[in-house]
Amino acid sequence: MSDRTGAVHALASVLPTTATTDARGHLQIGGCDVPALAAEFGTPLYVYDEATIRGACREFRVQFDRVLPGADVQYAAKAYLSPAIAAIAAQEGLGLDVVSGGELFVARRAGFPMARVVFHGNNKSETELREALDAGVGRIVIDNFHELALLDRISQQRGRPQPVLLRVTPGVDAHTHEKTTTGIADSKFGFPLAPGDAEEAVRRTLAADSLELLGYHVHLGSPIFSTEPYRRGIQVMASFAARMWDAFEFPWREFSVGGGFAVAYTPDRVPPAVADYAQAVSRTLHAACTTHDLPVPRVHVEPGRSIVARAGVAVYTAGARKEIEGVRTYLSVDGGMADNVRPAMYGSRYVALAANRMHDAVEGTVTVAGKFCESGDILVREAGLPRLQAGDLLALPVSGAYHLAMESNYNLATRPPVVFVGQGRARLTRRRQSYDDLLALEEDATQVERT
Repeated sequence: MSDRTGAVHALASVLPTTATTDARGHLQIGGCDVPALAAEFGTPLYVYDEATIRGACREFRVQFDRVLPGADVQYAAKAYLSPAIAAIAAQEGLGLDVVSGGELFVARRAGFPMARVVFHGNNKSETELREALDAGVGRIVIDNFHELALLDRISQQRGRPQPVLLRVTPGVDAHTHEKTTTGIADSKFGFPLAPGDAEEAVRRTLAADSLELLGYHVHLGSPIFSTEPYRRGIQVMASFAARMWDAFEFPWREFSVGGGFAVAYTPDRVPPAVADYAQAVSRTLHAACTTHDLPVPRVHVEPGRSIVARAGVAVYTAGARKEIEGVRTYLSVDGGMADNVRPAMYGSRYVALAANRMHDAVEGTVTVAGKFCESGDILVREAGLPRLQAGDLLALPVSGAYHLAMESNYNLATRPPVVFVGQGRARLTRRRQSYDDLLALEEDATQVERT
């Protein structure tokens, strides 16, 4: 990564790995000029750096395979899924973790190998389960007793056993945001340990005619900025696995530690390296298996955010500026909570860059506001920026995960286009939504009779 001014270097942990600036002070990603992309495709615009995505995929595969040979890395599609992302994940040898019929449909449309697909979710419909069985997914993670009975019945009708994992809630607090903590006892996900539900789930699954139990799955939350929750979760689950061996002589063959691996959204909060996560999982699992005299199961991990977040940059055009003396200055942009709800929903923090004025000195702080009709539509509070004018470009790094996955048409805004860049070439992977698209699902209003 090169940089004439040091601005890119100072933000290296949050920008795509290919980010540079040129002599004009323009942000470059994947060898492409960001202001030129904005001129061609308009803003808001989401730019994904393919090299950063592929690098993250390889880092997870290499680091986990180094300490846990044969570990299965599954991209968590809920972070952001498109045919382009699915194709890259497949090419890089990852599996795919899906949580809905829609995500499964995209995977199939992209030609993703179904044997490498794992289907999750806490309330899968009968239709979705049938679609998963018809597609031939490799694993289904059973979340509750209703689903256990439903899947067994459907699998019996198919006449072949379905490999499954049981999602267990281990009662471990990962100390994430309350809306993204999933491993505690008070969670809508999984079979809790305390009242004996998890043990009963093992008994019923082993007794089921058409379910093949392979092991257990946990997910503690996201993003997790420490390896300690993973260590505690593994220790709890190894103890549970030992009890299930004593009770049913069931040896866990597979174990998913879930995902939740953190990324840096701002330079001041750096997560553990992938190698640190892998070492913590490996050492704790081997020690726990030795303690309980258990075989070491094949490990599954589910990175999502940590694969795509850093690769994505949201690009906006600055508009109105409102200066309230003695209070703050608002700088409004042409996007906001419709394409990035995370600040409003989780209080998430970002940094902002002047994509067409990277060499200019910071002249003060502004609050970057979206254009939507909510006072809470704030993207960045107190962002240090040059004095931007209407028409200048503002970029938000680390926008690749959960922005587009959670986007909406609030205020009937059209959804932004997506461009993948690499080696100086840009390809449009999703066009901008049109006004006609907004009405594509509506009935013809002219046919409504007056009453």
